[in-house]
Amino acid sequence: MILGIDPGERRVGLAIADPETRFARPLEVIDSRRTDPASRIAEIVAAEGVTVVVVGRPVGLSGRPGAAVEAQAKLVGALQRRLEVPVREFDERLTTVVADSALRSGGASAAARRRLRDAVAAQVLLQDYLDASG
Repeated sequence: MILGIDPGERRVGLAIADPETRFARPLEVIDSRRTDPASRIAEIVAAEGVTVVVVGRPVGLSGRPGAAVEAQAKLVGALQRRLEVPVREFDERLTTVVADSALRSGGASAAARRRLRDAVAAQVLLQDYLDASG
């Protein structure tokens, strides 16, 4: 299993791949003001038998690191210290925009979009990773 992570300062979106690693699905959103993301991710890795963790690397359209780089680097470091599986980084450019557009097109309310956006962004990130890897 592969876990995809869309990191943010306040919310961390998670998605997981199917056992055949062909398709990603949203899993959950962690409110980092209430829960330590690295701890919750470690629980999921153990419970789901995750073998690889893919963390979105915030890159701007110019190709330069985005504003969320510090939060992402902190999370990656915590995961590398805590987990016994590979932690990889992957370009997350436009994942939130794509997620919001998909939710809007699907008729999700503004409240539903806020609640689901980060997990769907993680799904977009993980699906891009799966498609590029395979």
